[in-house]
Amino acid sequence: MMAKVFFWLLITALLAFAPFAQAQQAGKIFRIGVLDVSTASGSAVLWDAFRQELSKLGWVEGKNVATEYRFAEQKSERLAELAADLVRLKVDLIVVSGRPVALAAKSATATIPIVMTNVGDPVGAGLVASLARPGGNVTGFSSLLPELGTKRLEILKDAVPKLVRVGVLRSAGTGQPFQMKELRPAAQALKLKLEEIETQADAKSLESAFKTAKQKQVGAIMTMATPSFFAARKRIVELAVKYRLPAIYFQKEFVDEGGLMCYGEDYDDLYRKAAHYVDKILKGTKPADLPVQQATKFEFVINLKAAKQIGLTIPPDVLARANQVIK
Repeated sequence: MMAKVFFWLLITALLAFAPFAQAQQAGKIFRIGVLDVSTASGSAVLWDAFRQELSKLGWVEGKNVATEYRFAEQKSERLAELAADLVRLKVDLIVVSGRPVALAAKSATATIPIVMTNVGDPVGAGLVASLARPGGNVTGFSSLLPELGTKRLEILKDAVPKLVRVGVLRSAGTGQPFQMKELRPAAQALKLKLEEIETQADAKSLESAFKTAKQKQVGAIMTMATPSFFAARKRIVELAVKYRLPAIYFQKEFVDEGGLMCYGEDYDDLYRKAAHYVDKILKGTKPADLPVQQATKFEFVINLKAAKQIGLTIPPDVLARANQVIK
């Protein structure tokens, strides 16, 4: 009899304690680490989309979540140090943008969950075992960088009459080998000559790169998809206009700055989706149980004002393929 009484007293105590425990959990402030090779201002528009989506999911800065931002300021050699700093802070989760950043975070920790916003070929990079079963502590979203680079080259040829040479801006120090690996044979198939121009993303280096492009008599420009070029998008667009070079970019924000064309993934969408993975993980889901997803939304935008500035007439069939034409 006494055993039964003790049992029911224990159950009653546990039931009484449960709301208190839940309240404690609800009152916890989770710490999210954000690691980015770019600058705070350069990638602000993307992290704004991420924060807005987190807020919609109920995660309010200072109330139940605190974000630790670490920007490498275009210096990839700082990524390991910044990743280690986030690990020392014992953040609950790290959100990363781009392949070098993801690799730095994975090298720093095998236990803290890592969510990728946009990483090209994460399987080939050794970040995950497979897309369907990532395993380990890394998951998130994969971008189609090599495939989309080829598509941008095709669009350039269709948009620029009698195009023979294309200048390709590559980020110095990285070279984006996995992007170039598919772009070179694609250029051969399209009977285009690629002039690969390695450059830093600062104003002086970019000016020099465009001068080189003109010296090599290129008929159009494209950039490799990198955070450094994204951060310098305003200057790149200005130089394309200055040197009267048609250019196609990898994100719509270039067109927002006055650029001619873009074709690529909807990065806002990827960052918002990453917020949903963060939400799931903070609520207890393991990264290994969340498959890596690939981009599903793409944008092809043409700016006719920019075309007029450089004296380019874009063929009607190319305009018809765009999902947005700015007049």
